[in-house]
Amino acid sequence: MSAFDPIILTFILLVPLTGAVLVALMPDRARLPNWIALITTLFTFLLTLHLPAHFISGQSGFQFEQNVPWIESPAIFYHVGVDGLSLWLVVLVGLLAPVGVIASWSAIQTRRKVYYALFLVQQTAMFGVFISLDLMLYYGFWELSLVPMAILIAMYGRKDGPRAALKFFLFTFIPSAPLLVAILWLYAKTHTFNFADLQYQTASGVLPAGALFWVALAFLFAFAVKVPIFPLHGWLADTYSEAPVALAMVVAGKLSLYSMIRFHVGLFPAQSRVIAPLLIALAVVGILYGACLALVQRDFWRLMAFAALSHLSLIVLAIYGLTFLGWAGGVYQILSHGVVDAALFLLLGALEIRYATTLINSYGGLAAKLPRVATYFVIASLAMIGLPMLSGFVGEFIILSSTFAGVSRPWAVAAAVGVILSAAYMLSLVQRIFYGPESALTASKPSTDLRFGELAILTPLVVLMLVMGLAPSLWLNTIRTGVHPPILTPQTLDQPQPSAHAQNGQKLCCGLTKPTEIPEEIQREAQR
Repeated sequence: MSAFDPIILTFILLVPLTGAVLVALMPDRARLPNWIALITTLFTFLLTLHLPAHFISGQSGFQFEQNVPWIESPAIFYHVGVDGLSLWLVVLVGLLAPVGVIASWSAIQTRRKVYYALFLVQQTAMFGVFISLDLMLYYGFWELSLVPMAILIAMYGRKDGPRAALKFFLFTFIPSAPLLVAILWLYAKTHTFNFADLQYQTASGVLPAGALFWVALAFLFAFAVKVPIFPLHGWLADTYSEAPVALAMVVAGKLSLYSMIRFHVGLFPAQSRVIAPLLIALAVVGILYGACLALVQRDFWRLMAFAALSHLSLIVLAIYGLTFLGWAGGVYQILSHGVVDAALFLLLGALEIRYATTLINSYGGLAAKLPRVATYFVIASLAMIGLPMLSGFVGEFIILSSTFAGVSRPWAVAAAVGVILSAAYMLSLVQRIFYGPESALTASKPSTDLRFGELAILTPLVVLMLVMGLAPSLWLNTIRTGVHPPILTPQTLDQPQPSAHAQNGQKLCCGLTKPTEIPEEIQREAQR
């Protein structure tokens, strides 16, 4: 199987794209598009499992690389690869794709061809963002990820899809314009889009510092809107309320949080250190603001939107704390958040299909009628609020402890208050939907518990929450090889030329050139 290593990432990109073409060409009969999409996503997920199975965990730098000239002028390369930072995020996208197909199975009843074709194109774009090592190739996938999302929200929105889609598109597309200008400025000054070469040149001090600050700010603005960071979250609640369940799973967080680590802090470590205090403050405000708004929501999709704002802000706090431990916890929390949200969204989508409402007060006493739904929902909710032995606890504990020890104790305490509030709104949601007196709606509707397909998807997710809570080292050992915050970057770099740097096989992220440049005490801390 190692013979597939040089081309496995290309296969991962092409399979969902091929599935999209196949769905578009096939007749829209019965559930044929559903089955093609499900088979495609399951096969793609199996391909992504090749990465951790053949990843050399003790080796820093990128693996499974493929670097082929694409356009001569400007010099754009098809350059892809993964390291410890992006490896598990690729697997996460592969895992969520079949979950999204199952979540859409009964929810999407019309124009299935269009829906599943665009859904598979969306998967291709997300994979591309995580594996691109050429900045223009990355930008192409970044922009591509916006288009299917906006179209599907407009076509399949619950009440006012076109308005929510327009709002989402404008919020996320407009900041991409300064991002493109910043990328082109970098190319004009360096004559390369290659990530490693750009990293070397931005850290070496050869580019004008004043202009580099604005370039870094353009990168940050594009990513911050799509996370979203407070106060740039105006699109989030409407999008969650209107988007199909499968798209709500991926609409916020993963792509932008990864991009912040790789392409903002990674390319501009000095500028990131300057703006980090502001982003830490905004992150803590977002944690508390999102949690407080989630407490008072009457619609469970809007509750999940503000809960996402709170939890994603916690990861932003980890990123701009600029500590080795915080970054490892932040990446781990992205993985946990993806798994837990997928389970919760699938369950809430199932309730919406069965009872045709998203108003929390319309429910009540469902645990007696839908015991399997209640059981899985309680487990996922406990994982979300960080119960020990479940996946959410590990990331939250690492982030809060690293913030307390290495960033700021007051900010860590404030963020911990947000975590406590998350327990309040999630347990309140469980109480109001599943327990207490039976509502008129639940009494009048026939009860249908989880079907086989839903159980087949939810059971592995719940098992994964437990395994991630009990054995986090299965993921953290790989993640640690790819996270090197700029706090570890020497102030002055005695660097070789980029060509020699590329040949010695010691490319590290975020401004590091060789392991020997890290002081011994920091190496010992990183190993611990």
